Parts: sequence; structure tokens; C-alpha cells
Amino acid sequence: VVLKIIKHYQEEGQGNEVVQGVLLGLVVDDRLEITNCFPFPQHTEDDADFDEVQYQMEMMRSLRHVNIDHLHVGWYQSTYYGSFVTRALLDSQFSYQHAIEESVVLIYDPIKTAQGSLSLKAYRLTPRLMEVCKEKDFSPEALKKANIAYENMFEEVPIVIKNSYLINVMLWELEKKSAVADRHELLSLASSNHLGKSLQLLMDRVDEMSQDIVKYNTYLRNVSKQQQQKHQYQQRRQQENIQRQSRGEAPLPEEDINKLFKPPQPPPRMESLLIAGQINTYCQNIKEFNAQNLGKLFMAQALQDYNN
Repeated sequence: VVLKIIKHYQEEGQGNEVVQGVLLGLVVDDRLEITNCFPFPQHTEDDADFDEVQYQMEMMRSLRHVNIDHLHVGWYQSTYYGSFVTRALLDSQFSYQHAIEESVVLIYDPIKTAQGSLSLKAYRLTPRLMEVCKEKDFSPEALKKANIAYENMFEEVPIVIKNSYLINVMLWELEKKSAVADRHELLSLASSNHLGKSLQLLMDRVDEMSQDIVKYNTYLRNVSKQQQQKHQYQQRRQQENIQRQSRGEAPLPEEDINKLFKPPQPPPRMESLLIAGQINTYCQNIKEFNAQNLGKLFMAQALQDYNN
């Protein structure tokens, strides 16, 4: 499955283009075994009639006919410098997990993998977030009531990769054929491009967070301003009723003040949580990258001392 995901990205993924596919397998005791996968085909605007659901059903039907695992257990996608904490991923994983409780999403990072360490992680939505998504209420009050923060939106599932004997033989053959120069490239300390791109993406998300904070502060100011207007209206109403009472007139009928002053609509807060989660992911990637480079530095020094 891992080799198929890597092959899919190598064939169709270019730059920041994301590739996606379906995971197949079965639940055994307390673990989810992912034993097969197939990619979503790339289609352009000309393929307006393409039906992804129908395509998946046809593929699973064909796999069942040849006696291959065909049970749907999730999906996978590649990521560009760790940019995967998005609303699209949240909505897709909720749809999968709502229909198939055991579903996971595998996130494959080809850039980190190219540096010599396979980057593959499995995520699920937490039960709290599932409940909020079912209600489709992402207001500040609803998220606060559910105690949702970016730290408890996703839960990472540990991955254990098991190869068949044939796959192990193939990997040994590939390692024998790989050039020595290619292996030494894994110790390269040239990191300015990777680090610069990660920092640029991090700054972009921080700017988005800043804009979202401005929107929320504007909402709070509008609420405060409306509260003052309500208070002034009630005072004027009370004074007018006192004057009418002194003249022996009937007081003015009570009115629903909420109809006169419609409360401003609070901005949805889910986007802010996703941005915060993405910022946290970028920070973790930069931290791991620096630690990896430090390890390369020690390894390069050890090789130099050995050669000397």
C-alpha cells in the first residue's frame, strides 16, 4: 500500500499538486489492517460528467470479483510541506468517519520522505469534533461548550508497516542498484530552500490568523455597540412611560427588543481552529527538520573522522 501511494505521487503529483486515493482493508480485533488501495484519477474541467462515487463503486466491485480485499476503510492524500489541516480534509474525513466508523486518512509527505525518512501518518477526527460536525454549529459558543481546541481536533493513530517477503526482496534489490552518490545526498545539509518555504507558509497562515482575529474583534465591537443602543432605547422608553403616566395616559406596549435590534451574526470559528492547527503542524515540521539536520551534521562529522 505504501509503495502504491508513493508510486501514485511520483506519477501524477507535481509540486504542490495533491494526489488522493481510497484505502481498502478490514478490521481485525482492535486494529485496522489496510491491505490495498487505488488512486482517484486526475480529471480536468472537460470531465464534467465524471462521477467519483460511481468510479469507486466500480473499482471495489471489480476487486471483489478477483477476490481482493475490497472493503472501504478510509482514504489517503499527499501533502505539500505539511499543508493538510484544511476544511476540505475535515469535511472529507467527517463524511468517511460518519459512514464508516473505523475510517482513517493517511497523510504522505513526499518532501520529507525524499530526505531519507518515510513520512506517513494516520489521523482520525476526535469524538468531540465528530459531535460538533454532526450539529454543523461552529459558533464560538458551540465550540466553547464542546471544549474544542486545535490540539484535540485530530487524533493520530500509530502505524505499523508489514512487508511481504516478495516486497522485502524487491527493496533489497532496489538498494543494491541505487548509486552510492544518491545515498550520500541524504546527508546533504543544504536546507535553505526547504526551511525558507516552510517559514513562508508559516507566515502566510499567521497572516490569515491575524485577519481572522480582526474579524472577530470587529464582531465583538458590534455586539458591544448594540448593547449600548439597547440600553439607551430602554432608558428612553422608560422615561417616556413615566411622562405618559404623569399625564394619565396608558404606557406604551412592550416590544420584543430582540426584533428591533437583531444581534450580529458571529463569525464561524472552525476556520480559526484549522489555521491554528496548521500553524502548529508547520512549527513541528520545522522543529523536526532542524533536529534531522543536526543528526546529519553529526553523521557527516563521524564519516569524515572515519575517513581520516
